[in-house]
Amino acid sequence: MKKIITYGTYDLLHYGHVNLLQRAKALGDYLIVALSTDEFNWDEKQKKCYFPYSERKRLLESIRYVDLVIPENSWDQKVSDVQEFKVDTFVMGDDWEGKFDFLKEYCDVVYLPRTPEISTTQIKQDLKK
Repeated sequence: MKKIITYGTYDLLHYGHVNLLQRAKALGDYLIVALSTDEFNWDEKQKKCYFPYSERKRLLESIRYVDLVIPENSWDQKVSDVQEFKVDTFVMGDDWEGKFDFLKEYCDVVYLPRTPEISTTQIKQDLKK
């Protein structure tokens, strides 16, 4: 079984997120999503989520491409997650290109193109108008 892992906040879930999850799942058999906790988002990213972790987790678990959702509590947990879950491929959007190449020592690293016309940041900006 080929295991894939990806990370993210997945706030204001939209079709760009679904596209990424679908393409990530197509790379293997089992997709793990490490979902940023509310505390991690606020303390490390200075982001306040619209939906709390529990609701974002429930939304992700309802998507057929996602097999397991785990909490992301820190930037530094990626190596231990890859090892603990015996991950074959780490996947992120190409806006992170090169940032996680250090994981190539432990697994394949793939940066997938983002869906260009949609982002949570854009949705939030549009809603402010």
